[in-house]
Amino acid sequence: MSQVPANINEKKRREHRNSHVILTSHFNKVFSKSLPITWGAKDPMERGPVIATLSNLDNKNAIGSHSGSYTIYRALSIAAGAFPRDHKPDLENTDPTEFVAPQESWFDPEKIVSLDPWGAHVNSVFKPLLDTGYNIQPTIAITQAHLNIPEIRESIAKGNIKVDGKIITTAKDIKVTKVAIEPVWYLPSIAKRFHIDEGVLRKVLFQETGGMFPELVTRPDLKVLLPPIGSSTAYIFGSMKDLSNPNIELTCRVHDECNGSDVFGSDICTCRPYLTYGIEDAARTAQRGGVGIVVYFRKEGRALGEVTKFLVYNARKRQKGGDSAATYFHRTECVAGVQDARFQEFMPDVLNYFGIKKIHNLHSMSNMKYDAIVKAGIEIVNRLSIPDDLIPADAQVEIEAKKASGYFTSGSVKSGSTLDQVKGRKLEEK
Repeated sequence: MSQVPANINEKKRREHRNSHVILTSHFNKVFSKSLPITWGAKDPMERGPVIATLSNLDNKNAIGSHSGSYTIYRALSIAAGAFPRDHKPDLENTDPTEFVAPQESWFDPEKIVSLDPWGAHVNSVFKPLLDTGYNIQPTIAITQAHLNIPEIRESIAKGNIKVDGKIITTAKDIKVTKVAIEPVWYLPSIAKRFHIDEGVLRKVLFQETGGMFPELVTRPDLKVLLPPIGSSTAYIFGSMKDLSNPNIELTCRVHDECNGSDVFGSDICTCRPYLTYGIEDAARTAQRGGVGIVVYFRKEGRALGEVTKFLVYNARKRQKGGDSAATYFHRTECVAGVQDARFQEFMPDVLNYFGIKKIHNLHSMSNMKYDAIVKAGIEIVNRLSIPDDLIPADAQVEIEAKKASGYFTSGSVKSGSTLDQVKGRKLEEK
């Protein structure tokens, strides 16, 4: 049996004593005092809080833990002794700058399956439990910000959008409400949405994560999973309460992460120009009395990851005949095994969270996104494709391939030899 060094401090002694491992698949060892979760219940106390904190395993009623993919960094900090294992956050003054009013969609267990609608209201609706010692953490945070975007300044200079002092400040920044949302999955309804058996879903999740969460297969009584994936962020332009009013014009862009383009301006795709144009039009809608929303999902490279995406870029550029719109999707499937792994079934949950019933202007060419939104019962009036003058030269391959495959466009669609003639830059042309 190992001995605790004599010079170790009391904090280290306590952590040493508590360092033994308890398998959470042992039903009689943990979760003995956990609160039930009734997904979709109208009363938040009846619904119950999602407790994924690790300070008291007796209270834990969800699989996984908070912070998504950042849990690994937290674990490293704890292992290095830089982060207290039993930390309980002080939530004073962390309440949302603007509360989202409960919507009818919150009380339908099939409308919202991938986030906790009560996640921003922890301090208020679960205060009696917090006061008795439960460690309940928010999974949604809401704050205010100003966006400083070069493309918006260019549009102001061109007269495409005006400084009004309300939405666009005199400093040419955009006022916005930001909503960060951690994923919280209710497994029974997720399985139903994908038309599969819950047991099958849990088994595949367990297997394909290398057995990361044994409770998926050993604890069928635990219905909520906090997956170790990236979060989503909604940016609202104008009044957040207007999102749920179908009589107020709403402009929306649902955008999947593309770090190379969104952040660094890579020109092989249309992601950044489409994103910034969506932001501009959302702000313009707010200026004329409407409301805009841009939702940013962490699904890098069609949810295949940046490494796979870059491998595909190389394969496209090196193939016989060069980078061609005719083989755009085929090269992705050759490398990744699938053209797109995003499956947009979860995407409308964020829109349902805000009570959105009608989108007047949707900035998206993706039929998967459009179909998922409509299937969720949200009306779409207009679809807007990216303007031709915003498409980078090397991104013509992507955009023409997408249009040829059936993506929405108000312009012409190439096929056959004309599609094959759409070529991207050669790999050696750095």
